[in-house]
Amino acid sequence: MMTPQASTLITQLDLPGYALGIAILLLVMLVHGAALLQIAKRYEVKSFLYLSEHKHSSVAVVFYISILCLFLTHIAEIFIWGISLWAFKLLPVLSESILFAGSTYTAMGFMDDILPPGWKMLAIIIAFSGMFAFAWTASVMISMTKNFRRAYTRMHMEKLNIPTEIIERFK
Repeated sequence: MMTPQASTLITQLDLPGYALGIAILLLVMLVHGAALLQIAKRYEVKSFLYLSEHKHSSVAVVFYISILCLFLTHIAEIFIWGISLWAFKLLPVLSESILFAGSTYTAMGFMDDILPPGWKMLAIIIAFSGMFAFAWTASVMISMTKNFRRAYTRMHMEKLNIPTEIIERFK
């Protein structure tokens, strides 16, 4: 049986917040990694095929659809955090839980810290998950722009009536 002093120490150190936060952080990062891998893989294959078929505007369409999917991945992760806060009864209202998770995940911080004592560290872990996820997404987006820029440049080279043999040298 736990003594009141041990219980107070656990609460003061936010140990429950660390435990739940690390578990949800792992889940969110697994979801994020799987989603990014699928989005990037599909984009790379589609954009490569469209480039080889000289369908340059189709590369742009696939690029923007992929960016939308990346955005939706972040929204899903905010929902994972929000639903977790609500499911563990840390916040009583689901919409408030999701809003708090979004405010924290994006590091906007437009909401007060409304988590109960012993769970305050969760806000920092949620913010770290957002920073990690945004950085990871940015690296994927940077790699995606290579084919997008190639298609865009080739399309404009064709509009300028640059000879095909010169366009084909552009990689």
